[in-house]
Amino acid sequence: MKLMNERSYSDPAAAARKLIELAKSIEAVQDGRIHIEKINAPFLSKLKATGPEFGAGITHAIEKGWLELHESGTYVRLLSPGDNLMS
Repeated sequence: MKLMNERSYSDPAAAARKLIELAKSIEAVQDGRIHIEKINAPFLSKLKATGPEFGAGITHAIEKGWLELHESGTYVRLLSPGDNLMS
């Protein structure tokens, strides 16, 4: 039987926290917008996360009120509760 290590971002809350951390490190453009690819690329390539982990993290962050996703899906906006991720 082959045992697999649990993935770092398989928990949506952990993925959401990392996405918020990445978003905070990026200088927002017009009106607080952060292009989605600015957080998507490092999350997938540098952190070796998966697409479903990214999707679950974004969804969790939106549900928690940490991020706002534009209806087009091209950018996100950090919301103030993102400062209190441990609460």
